[in-house]
Amino acid sequence: MCCWPLLVLWALLPRATAGDSGRTFPHRTVLDAEGKYWLSWGPRDSRLAFRLEVRTAGYVGFGFSPTGAMAAADIVVGGVAQGRPYLQDYFTNANRELKKDDQQDYHLEYAMENSTHTVIEFTRELHTCDINDKTITESTMRVIWAYHHEDVGEAGPKYHSSNRGTKSLRLLNPEKTNVLSTAIPYFDLINQDVLIPNKGTTYWCQMFKIPVFQEKHHVIKVEPMIQRGHESLVHHILLYQCSSNFNDSVLDYGHECYHPNMPDAFLTCETVIFAWAIGGEGFSYPPHVGLSLGTPLDPHYVLLEVHYDNPTYEEGLIDNSGLRFYHTTDIRKFDAGVIEAGLWVSLFHTIPPGMPDFRSEGHCTLECLEEALEAEKPSGIHVFAVLLHTHLAGRGIRLRHFRKGEEMKLLAYDDNFDFNFQEFQYLKEEQAILPGDNLITECRYNTKDRARMTWGGLSTRNEMCLSYLLYYPRINLTRCASIPDIMEQLQFIGVKEIYRPVTTWPFIIKSPKQYKNLSFMDAMNKFKWTKKEGLSFNKLVLSLPVNVRCSKTDNAEWSIQGMTALPPDIERTYKAEPLVCASPSFSVHRNFSLTLLMCIMVLGSILSHLHLWS
Repeated sequence: MCCWPLLVLWALLPRATAGDSGRTFPHRTVLDAEGKYWLSWGPRDSRLAFRLEVRTAGYVGFGFSPTGAMAAADIVVGGVAQGRPYLQDYFTNANRELKKDDQQDYHLEYAMENSTHTVIEFTRELHTCDINDKTITESTMRVIWAYHHEDVGEAGPKYHSSNRGTKSLRLLNPEKTNVLSTAIPYFDLINQDVLIPNKGTTYWCQMFKIPVFQEKHHVIKVEPMIQRGHESLVHHILLYQCSSNFNDSVLDYGHECYHPNMPDAFLTCETVIFAWAIGGEGFSYPPHVGLSLGTPLDPHYVLLEVHYDNPTYEEGLIDNSGLRFYHTTDIRKFDAGVIEAGLWVSLFHTIPPGMPDFRSEGHCTLECLEEALEAEKPSGIHVFAVLLHTHLAGRGIRLRHFRKGEEMKLLAYDDNFDFNFQEFQYLKEEQAILPGDNLITECRYNTKDRARMTWGGLSTRNEMCLSYLLYYPRINLTRCASIPDIMEQLQFIGVKEIYRPVTTWPFIIKSPKQYKNLSFMDAMNKFKWTKKEGLSFNKLVLSLPVNVRCSKTDNAEWSIQGMTALPPDIERTYKAEPLVCASPSFSVHRNFSLTLLMCIMVLGSILSHLHLWS
C-alpha cells in the first residue's frame, strides 16, 4: 500500500511520456490500426512486465485468449478514476460472460492519466496456478485488447463496442540488445506500387536480384519496411532463395502467388531465408554470424512474398512495403546457413477431413546428418534460430532433437500456431547438432471444417510441415526431409493396384472396381472418412516406411537418399511442454523405387500448379 500515494501523484501529471516510470521494455508494438493502443513488454525477474499506452481517459482492457475471441479469456482491466489508479483481474466463461477473478494475479506498478491518454504498467507470473488464467509460454499468444471512454463503474466495465481487437505475439522471444551504427549501409527489397485487390486475402510475389558486390559482405540485420498506414494491411512477409540460373527478365513484374498463371521461375524459390509477421520485429544475427552475400554460393535471386489482409475489401490500395538489409564488409567469424527439415512438400502428405487433431511427422534422419556433417563439419553445427511453418489447418508444431536414441531439449515449438504470425524464434541458447543426431518435425492439424482431403502442397489450403533452422557454420546441406509411402496409404482405403508405368499426374488407380480409373486423389476423397477411420489412418501413417531427401545446395542428393531407417527405440515423450503423441515404429521402405517416386514428384511439380491452387 505504500506505493499508492506515489501512483496518485503520477496520475495527476499533465502529460504521459514513454519512460515516466523509469522502467524500460525491450519489446513494443501497436495493437490497433489507428495507432491508439500501444503495448510494451519484457521480463522482470520471474515475472513478465507490461505497459499499455492508450488514447482514452476511460478504462483499458488487455488479456489472453485461446482463439483471439472473448470466450474463455484471461483479462485485466485498469485505469485512473478521479486520481486513483485501479487494476482488476477478470475472466470470461465459454459464453463470454465477464467475471471478476477471486485470485488477483496482475500487480499494478505504475498508472497515469492526462487529457488524452491512459498509461498503465503491471506484472504477472508466467504461470499463476489459477484455472482462470492463461499460462504464458514460448508459443504464440493471442492477446486481446479493448478500451472505453469511461472508467469502470460499480456494475463493471461497460461494453467496449468496436474499440477492441486481437493480435498474435510471441511474448517470450529473447531480446537482442546489439545496436547498429547509423553508418551501416543497407539495401531495400521493396514492392513498387502494388495494387491490392479488393478481396480479403492476397499473396503477392515479386522476384528481386541481390545487389552485386565486388567483395564478400555479411547481412547482420533485416528490418520490415511497412508503408505508413498499412500496418494492419501487411500481415506477413517471407523471403525465399531462388535458383541462380535466371536472367533479369524474371524481375519484370510481380504476380499473385499460388496462382495458375504464376511464373514458373517462382517455383524454384523454396528455401525461406527470412520471415516477418505482423507484430514481429526486425531480426539481428548473432554478433559472430552473418548472412553471406557476394560469393558464388550466395543468393543471387530472391522471392518476396507479401500477405495482404483487406477484410473490408477496400479498393484502390497501393502498397510499397518490403524489407531492409543492413550489411557490412567487416566479415564475422561464421557464415549463416539455412536447413529445411520436415515433411517433403508433396501430395503424398495426406490429411483426412473432419479431424480435430491429426498428426504428421517429417524426419531429418541420422544417416543424412551423419554423412552431411562428417563430410563438412565433424564438430557439428550450431542452431541459433528456427522458423516453424504450416498452413491454415496447422494448430501446433514442434522440432524435436535426438542424439543416440536420447531426446534432447526441444529445439523449438509453438503449440498455438497462427499462420498469420510467422517469424524466426531466437533460441535462448545455441543448440549443437552433431553427426548422427536426428530431428523430427511434428505438426498437429485441425480439419473439422473440411469435407475433402487436405494435401501437401504450396497453396494455403494445402499443407506443409516444415522447420527452417538458422545455424552456423554453413555446410552443403539445404534440405533434410521425408515422406511416407503413398502405396501403403492407398492400401488403407482398399486400393490394390495402380496403372504402371506412371504417365499421368495424379496417377490412376487400376483396381478395385470402385476406384478404377480414378486418380489417387479422387479415390481418397471418395472414401467415406469418419473420425474413427481418420484416427486409424493417422496411426498407420505415423508407422509407415519413409523415403528421405538429403539435398545439397545444388539440389543434388547425398548418397543416403531413401535408404535410411530411424532407430526403433526412440522414446516418444517430451521433456518439456508434454503433448500426447502416437508411438510409431519406423523402417525403410526398400521395395518402393525412390527413382520412380522422384520422377513422380518432378512430374507433379510441373503439372499440379495448373489446377491445384486455391
